[in-house]
Amino acid sequence: MNFQNLELNIKDAIATLAIARPKKLNALNRETIQEIHTAFKHLKDQANVRVVILTGSGEKAFVAGADISEFADYNVAEGTDLAAKGQEIVFDYIANFPKPVIAAINGFALGGGLELAMAAHFRVASENAKMGLPETSLGVIPGYGGTQRLPQLVGKGRAMEMIMTAGMIDAKTAKDYGLVNHVTTPNELLDLAEKLAHKIMNNSSQAIAAAIKAVNANYEDGTNGFETEIKAFGEAFGTDDFAEGTQAFLNKRKPDFN
Repeated sequence: MNFQNLELNIKDAIATLAIARPKKLNALNRETIQEIHTAFKHLKDQANVRVVILTGSGEKAFVAGADISEFADYNVAEGTDLAAKGQEIVFDYIANFPKPVIAAINGFALGGGLELAMAAHFRVASENAKMGLPETSLGVIPGYGGTQRLPQLVGKGRAMEMIMTAGMIDAKTAKDYGLVNHVTTPNELLDLAEKLAHKIMNNSSQAIAAAIKAVNANYEDGTNGFETEIKAFGEAFGTDDFAEGTQAFLNKRKPDFN
């Protein structure tokens, strides 16, 4: 597929999708938001893709935020639509994506950029990464799920402080907070993400998709996550992967989930 603002590479069942607007520090504009949706919708249907790594092109930024020049003159209705549509087609779409999504944070992940990283299933970061939600310094609040996902990841108090101060934290602090799982050098960032992707691919894609759904259910209003887990657990007994996994275990061999 051809994109104006993205770079997509697929190798060894791993899709690496990079936001590529280096002159704008990979800031998210409307066109990029739509392209991200198109890319993920495409990857969902690709049987040869089992894990997605989401990153930014260049060495300075993952995504430095939203492209403020596009919405500086929006009214209330337009601002509401901007957040609602973005959450629907990108941020919530990624959070509920049935294939694992790893965010590899290289450099700045601010505002919509941090919200994009938080929509991924987990995050790794380079030592030079800086993260924050600076929206209150612009007279607005995070609109792509930041007020919801940041407290889930770092706790209410830390999220309140980050949002109210509009400050940035470094990669080490982000790891201490639980915002990222691992920190490494910039040169080793994608290698680490790929290493984790290969570990994931040793396991059942069917089971992983069910686990993503069950974990997310815990954060959905009106949904009983335990019931979701029980239903998915039971359904697993009817899958080919369950038959392969159990037989491999009993016969003391590695399972083949391909």
